[in-house]
Order: sequence, then C-alpha cells, then structure tokens
Amino acid sequence: MTRTNIDIARTYFQAVQTGDMAALGELLDADIVWHQPGANQFSGDHKGQGAVFQMLGGMMQASGGTFAIDKVHTLMGNGDLVAATIHFTGRNGDASMGMDGVDVLRIDNGKITEMWLFSADQAAEDAFWG
Repeated sequence: MTRTNIDIARTYFQAVQTGDMAALGELLDADIVWHQPGANQFSGDHKGQGAVFQMLGGMMQASGGTFAIDKVHTLMGNGDLVAATIHFTGRNGDASMGMDGVDVLRIDNGKITEMWLFSADQAAEDAFWG
C-alpha cells in the first residue's frame, strides 16, 4: 500500500509528539531545509538533518523538555505540500507559551524535504525563546 503525503505528515507529527528520534530521522530528508520563523535564537533557515536536530534539541533544552506540539487539528494536502494546523506549548522558568500555528511540509519520495512554520503570535514566541 502506498503511503500518501498526508500519511507521512501524520507519522511525522506522531514521532514529534512521542519523541521518536529514529522515526524522525527516517522521515526527514538528509538535505532538508527548515524555515524557522521570527527573530529569536532558533530563527532562520536550517539546512540538513543535523542542523534541524541541533535546533530541535536546543528548543528542548531551552524549555526544560516541555516544548511540545500538543494538538494536530487538521492535515491538508495539495500535491507535494501538506499544511497542518497545530497547537504548541512550552515552559521556560516562569514563562509559558501556548499558541496555534501552521506547519507546511514539502514531501518528495516519502521524505520531508522542506518545512515552513508559522506562529499565531510571532512576537510572543520570539519573547519566549529569546
């Protein structure tokens, strides 16, 4: 049975939610380009699986392991793109963050090759990450 891009995106979000790094490694293309929004320590384009894992690890460290996508509302496909409406949260000392976002995944031959993230309140996310 052929996996659809929606299936691949669903598997990606399940891996993120459960911390399954092996599954993430299988889903992210070695040359992935990740576009992290905003003006904070994690913002910018991250190229390659190693750079993406380093950024995600930094987010987990900065949030004391609390950063999470707690809800995936909808997955919508259009050709090689999948858009996901999500909700994410995190705590950092006395600071907390919780907001909606949209993640857009480009999928080619079963691998996520590019990712764009959008936050409902980018200024609040920037303040949280510093």
